[in-house]
Amino acid sequence: MPWSNNNGGGGWQGGGGGDRGPWGQGPRGGGGGGNPPPDLDELLRRAQEKLRQVFGGAGGPGGGGAGTGTGTGGGSGPFFLFGLVILGLIAYSSFFRVNTDQQGIVLRFGSVVRTVEPGLHLKFPYPVETVYTPAVTRIEPINIGRVPHESLMLTGDENIVDIAFTVQWKIKHGEASNFLFNVESPEQAVKAVAESVMREVVGQSNIDVLQTTGRSNAQAQVLRKVQETLDSYQAGVEITEVTMEEVDPPAQVIDAYRDVQAARTDQARLVNQAQTYANTVIPRARGDAAKITQAAEAYREQIVAAAEGDANRFLAIYNEYRKARAVTRQRIYIETMEHILSDTNKLFLSEADGGRGILPYLPLNELKPRSGAASSPAPAANGNQTVTGER
Repeated sequence: MPWSNNNGGGGWQGGGGGDRGPWGQGPRGGGGGGNPPPDLDELLRRAQEKLRQVFGGAGGPGGGGAGTGTGTGGGSGPFFLFGLVILGLIAYSSFFRVNTDQQGIVLRFGSVVRTVEPGLHLKFPYPVETVYTPAVTRIEPINIGRVPHESLMLTGDENIVDIAFTVQWKIKHGEASNFLFNVESPEQAVKAVAESVMREVVGQSNIDVLQTTGRSNAQAQVLRKVQETLDSYQAGVEITEVTMEEVDPPAQVIDAYRDVQAARTDQARLVNQAQTYANTVIPRARGDAAKITQAAEAYREQIVAAAEGDANRFLAIYNEYRKARAVTRQRIYIETMEHILSDTNKLFLSEADGGRGILPYLPLNELKPRSGAASSPAPAANGNQTVTGER
């Protein structure tokens, strides 16, 4: 007895009006002589017929005309819907979109065939072609040194230093396919290479240099060497920045290290003070020495010039003396007496009475006004201003 899809309740459609099972067997349960169990081959054949009717197949042999027509007409609807679903899936898998911060890598049967830029694109449906869209403009940070086994490093001057640094990276332009397929875990590769290179650079530097002026140089070296290593791996990764956030001694010796640093700071301060004092005293002493030297040289020049002048004057007088000895002797005598008697009182004796008379003397020098004092009247000429004497 065929299965009827029109039977809304899903019950059985009996041929003789009796209470029968779904495969045409008699009612179950005891009482009365029941029918023998159905043949297994017959059950399988009928199941196949039902499936053909559901999916649009022709009615099987032995089926009624009404049942066959119903099965065929009802099978076309599910088939059409199934086809639409298949076409929709094909269309959906043929279009893909790449965002502005992404780059599309198209694979055909697992091999890279092309790279596409942001926008809407068409491809062969899955599984012929597949697409990966990694973010190529996003910068990812990796923090290294948050745990002791990463941060503790040995410096070139045999000190242990605790370093924490950050590496920022992104997918290298035009190498998104290398990033996807050449390295299994690019982030772990960047972290491992950065830690290894940092240990190498720190091992070649002193701790004082890393903490002060050499930090930027160390960061530049790490960035360059990490990039070179990743390029040799063809990892498709670009390192944008390396930042050393902490460069400190281990926590167990931080207090002692700070004491050493304080002592070194005091030493540098005292050296600077001594240097400042030396820079002040030494130039001053050099200036005083130069002043004394210049004064001595000036005195020497003055003495030599005066001696040369006296010698030249003597020679000039001597030459004139050789030409006219009497005149020169008389002139020298007069000039000498003028020089000697310039500040003394002078006596004039008259020869009229044989040198015994006194000539009145008028003190003209005393008539001159003195600076800073009022001029006084000149004393009258009398015998008190004269001195008698004999020639």
